[in-house]
Amino acid sequence: MSRVTKPPRIPSYRLHRPSGQAVVTLSGRDVYLGPHGTDESHAAYEREVAEWLANGRRHSMPDDAEGGMSVNELVLAYWRHVEVYYVKGGAPSSEQCLIRSALRRFRGLYGDMVVGEVTPRELKTVRHLMIEEGLSRPTVNGYVSRIVACFRWGVEECLVPTTVLEGLRAVRGLRRGRSQARETAPIRPVAVEVVEATLPLLPAVVAAMVRVQLFTGMRPGEVCAMTTGELDMRGDVWVYVPREHKNAHHGLGRAIPIGPKARKELAAYVRTDLGAPIFQPDNRRGRRRAGLGYTTQSYGRAIKRVCDEAGLPRWTPNQLRHTRATEVRREFGLDAAGAVLGHAKLETTQVYAERALEVAKDVARRSG
Repeated sequence: MSRVTKPPRIPSYRLHRPSGQAVVTLSGRDVYLGPHGTDESHAAYEREVAEWLANGRRHSMPDDAEGGMSVNELVLAYWRHVEVYYVKGGAPSSEQCLIRSALRRFRGLYGDMVVGEVTPRELKTVRHLMIEEGLSRPTVNGYVSRIVACFRWGVEECLVPTTVLEGLRAVRGLRRGRSQARETAPIRPVAVEVVEATLPLLPAVVAAMVRVQLFTGMRPGEVCAMTTGELDMRGDVWVYVPREHKNAHHGLGRAIPIGPKARKELAAYVRTDLGAPIFQPDNRRGRRRAGLGYTTQSYGRAIKRVCDEAGLPRWTPNQLRHTRATEVRREFGLDAAGAVLGHAKLETTQVYAERALEVAKDVARRSG
């Protein structure tokens, strides 16, 4: 009895989850068909499969992805990745806002362009418009890097030809003093006298945040995100160990000693909910849901508003860290200032980190 030969299987129409695109795999290569579930993507599937069958189950696609989707479609697919990847403490990180701003500028000009046709010319045009917009050189460089990162992700997902990414990577960052982009002034310390004049005018919780920063040198984001569960309250010097911080992605730890002055400010706000932000806005006006802490933006706005109303010089929470550094450097020396601020290089050893923490604790005990 002769064996019945089954007809060759027809590759199926599928969903590519990272991009939301419909996809079919032909001869081991993914062919993207447009947004999944649309009539257009089903028609593209029928066409691609028919051409593939007519060509003897072969196709003439090049080694790289063809990059047939538009920039708008790529950005939409990448944004799904961004929403999952750039999360801090269960909430969208500030990086999401920066990525959105960068991509908005690029797709605003070239959204309908096929990604496979994007060249350094388009990237440099968008960069020039950013400079004309008055953005600072570091901001422009950061936005350009985020645009390139979108295309790099597209290459990883076989949505963008590698040649496109190679071209975009050839665009060098703007160098200080060698471009028309605005340079930023370095962050200066704010005078303690100005801070003291501002404090009585601030909401009590914001005033406490300012004092904690002034006594510890922690970053604005760290004081906003601090929770009771991150505090080691044993001993005369507490230690705040943020789960998320500037160098966390490098695997570096961060420990912030909290001396008696800062501890006194914190005592009234320590919460029984170990995961809730310690400092939360007054909710009597109902503008924010209970349990939500300050963001660095809302914290800064609270200070700016009071300064403007009182006719005081404007200052920002970032300046408090520099004020603390100046005071510690004057009283205890440069190494002590570095230890208090948690300055770290990637090659810093564990032994050095432990010694630095002891120095920082001693400074906190005596002046924080």
